[in-house]
Amino acid sequence: MTDVQVIGLKGDFSFDDAVRHFTSLGGEVVLFDPSVVCGKAHIESAVMHADRAFAEGTNRARNILTEIVLYAACERQIGKAMKKMGPKEGSEGMVAAVLNVKGDLKLDALGAVRDDSLCDASEEKAKNLGAELFEGIPPEECVLEQVAMVDLLKP
Repeated sequence: MTDVQVIGLKGDFSFDDAVRHFTSLGGEVVLFDPSVVCGKAHIESAVMHADRAFAEGTNRARNILTEIVLYAACERQIGKAMKKMGPKEGSEGMVAAVLNVKGDLKLDALGAVRDDSLCDASEEKAKNLGAELFEGIPPEECVLEQVAMVDLLKP
C-alpha cells in the first residue's frame, strides 16, 4: 500500500519545483488544483483505488501517478482527467499527494507554506469535479462514491 500525505501548499514555487522537491526526498507527488479536491479522503481514496488497480492488473494508466489522477478525477480518459485535476494558472496554491515520504516534508526548502484548508470539501468543489450531489449527503461522501464508481467505468 502506498503511503500518502495529502496537504495544501501555498507559496512562490512552480509545478516543476514541487515535483523536483518531493522526488529529491525519495518520494513522488501528484499535484492537484484545489478547486476540484473535495477533502483529503477524496485523494486518499484515489490512491487506494489506484494501488488496488495495479495489484489486480486492472489499471488503465502505465504508472501509479496517472492512475491516481484518473480516480481522483472520476474519469476513465487520461487527457480529460489531467485537464480537470491539474493545477491551473492563477490557482490559489496546490494540493499535493506526497507518496512514500516519511517525516518532515521540508516545505521551507520549496518555499511553500502548508495550508490544509485548500483540501477542505465543499459543494462547489464537488460540482467543479462533476460529482452528482444528493440532498442530505455531505459533498465529500458523494465524491468518494464517484471515485469508487470509476471501477465500473473500466471496460
